[in-house]
Amino acid sequence: MAMQAHVLTVAERAPDWVRLGFDEYARRLAHKLPLQLTELALGPRGKTIDIKRSIADEGQRMHAAIPRQSRVIALDGRGESWSSEALAKHLAAWMMDGRDLCFLIGGPDGLAPQCLMVAHQKWSLGPLTLPHALVRIVLAEQLYRAVSMLGNHPYHRARPSVG
Repeated sequence: MAMQAHVLTVAERAPDWVRLGFDEYARRLAHKLPLQLTELALGPRGKTIDIKRSIADEGQRMHAAIPRQSRVIALDGRGESWSSEALAKHLAAWMMDGRDLCFLIGGPDGLAPQCLMVAHQKWSLGPLTLPHALVRIVLAEQLYRAVSMLGNHPYHRARPSVG
């Protein structure tokens, strides 16, 4: 069976445009890197709620949902920033390793410390603050771009660097 990529995200119900965007790239990836999305319920929020407890609860549920033996990549603002080309190189190495991939996207308050601790790598999409729903689309598109680059598909059009 081919390697799969799992996306675990803590989120409220995503709007239709988010589902459509993610599903489009998942469809394009289906034959090269099947992409499966698992949405985990957001922990309680509010003035009287202990936010650390909510994050810990989200973390326990996310940790339990990580497929066994998978390579875990946490999307975290303090992680390494990768160009599309660098992601393609990582993906090539991950494919050689053969384990399924599991990308973790935290809720509005980020990932629980226990999820960051189990991650093999931490990846930052850059200094921008992005809505978590949009992160899943960017992740799916970048995985599709990386697969396209590895297959010499014309989807990725590298631009010459500007000095």
